[in-house]
Amino acid sequence: MADKILFVDDEPAVLEGYKRILYPEFEVDIVDGAARAFVAIEENGPYSVVISDMRMPIMNGAEFLSKIRKSKPDTVRMLFTGYTDIGPAIEAINQGYIFRFLTKPCEPAVLTTAIADGIKQYQLITGERELLEKTLMGSIKVLTDILAAANPEAFGRSMRIAHYVRHISKKLDLPSPWCVEAAATLSQLGCITLETDIMLRGFSGAKLSPEEQAGFDAHPLAATELLKNIPRLEPAVWMIAQQLKADIPPAETEFPGFSAADLLLGAKILKLAVAFEQTREKFPAKGAALMRLRERGNEFESNLLNTLVDLQPHGGARQLVRVSTSRLRAGMVLDQEIKSGQGVLLAAKGQELTAALIMRLESHAKAGSIDKEVLAFVPV
Repeated sequence: MADKILFVDDEPAVLEGYKRILYPEFEVDIVDGAARAFVAIEENGPYSVVISDMRMPIMNGAEFLSKIRKSKPDTVRMLFTGYTDIGPAIEAINQGYIFRFLTKPCEPAVLTTAIADGIKQYQLITGERELLEKTLMGSIKVLTDILAAANPEAFGRSMRIAHYVRHISKKLDLPSPWCVEAAATLSQLGCITLETDIMLRGFSGAKLSPEEQAGFDAHPLAATELLKNIPRLEPAVWMIAQQLKADIPPAETEFPGFSAADLLLGAKILKLAVAFEQTREKFPAKGAALMRLRERGNEFESNLLNTLVDLQPHGGARQLVRVSTSRLRAGMVLDQEIKSGQGVLLAAKGQELTAALIMRLESHAKAGSIDKEVLAFVPV
């Protein structure tokens, strides 16, 4: 897809001039004023580069670009200024609102070079982020496979929590949902430090001794210790640490691409998803679980709770069938618990199958330590 450029000015003749100069080298859209620019960005974006005039009514260019920085942080921002506006333009650069400022009038060669540099910067930012997300997701996949083998119950729970978080993220249209989804997927990793009985009783709400309760409450911190050295995963790690807290404190720091407000919202979403999963241990019906959470006063914001009203079952429509272990596929969901001949839990009821888990079950089936057929829900 071609990189798109947006020019914002309050003088239509000037905008048409820019478009003529840059055609056909660049794909250019023009809009009159900041208000129409916000609409264009939402309806016609993403834009690689947004260039705004400094002097516009209602909202000047620096103010406009500062808002774009918050809503579309990847977009490269440039500012057209007159000589009398150089002071505010330099301030905007220093505050990170703009990539470059251009003085009026601007030579065509200078303008095209600046736009080409802006496009390169945009491609660098988005390319680095895509590589980062793919690398992190690869690491997360390895860790979840390990969790599936070490603690099937915790793995199944984390997959359901991640399903709730994805649903909430779509409802809220989060700009970077991967981070809170990563936090959800790894939220139960610390459970590998717990005895199975304590973990199950803790999640079911059964009474624990003070020592047992302290151990259960510490599993988020155990996860953060395991994850803290993975570069760029710091925002997700911070969210994981908050999942069982009665009151989530504001984040004391920001991370690249995540403001303190973003982190706090992500932590609230994860906490709600974990609480929803715990509540469904006693009240499986969605409506009943939500009612119980609403009864906890102001602990959960109503707008977040409302996103779960139309939650669909994990995995969508499925058909229950008996499947040979050799025909199991990733995404199927077990309808039985599977134990080895020695009584070791290999997979929990309700657990979604992964490639690594399927290989493990096939190996045990070939060795004769489990049945060669299992009950599983298969996507329709």
